[in-house]
Amino acid sequence: MVFSRVFRMTAAALLVVSLAACGGRGGGLFGGRGVTETDTLAKDSSFVGDPTEKGDGTSIFDLFKQRDDGTKVGVNRYLWNASLDVLDFLPVQSVDPFTGVIVTGYGTPPGGGRSYRATVYIRDPALEARSLNLSLQTQGGRPVSAATHRAVEDAILTRARQMRVADGRF
Repeated sequence: MVFSRVFRMTAAALLVVSLAACGGRGGGLFGGRGVTETDTLAKDSSFVGDPTEKGDGTSIFDLFKQRDDGTKVGVNRYLWNASLDVLDFLPVQSVDPFTGVIVTGYGTPPGGGRSYRATVYIRDPALEARSLNLSLQTQGGRPVSAATHRAVEDAILTRARQMRVADGRF
């Protein structure tokens, strides 16, 4: 009985010490990485949107709001929201508002018989066609026809303009 209690206490102490040794930014017991000059430069630079910073918002759309420190996401929010709105029939696999990339899985549009997947890249904060880069593929991995590609691109741009007008910031 006493042996098992001592064994459990020793095991718990070893677990705590080993977790403390892993360390974090401070380096832990065994030195570790510590804070480097690169970390300091990354904090001081004017990099738009540090993905490691925690926001106080509850949704992904809060990323587009102006922060107290003056940084904001460098993509057009109307194009971003319009892309998610137009391609809502596709399951979203990953989004990165800091780089402007939306990757979806395969999905079938309403009333359609063919599955598509899309990758959207919004590379500029301007609400212009050149800011939007869209890639569509069929289930077999082949690109879609130029007419289909143009129709989806036009739908995203039209929806973005509608959102901008409805927002009242014209």
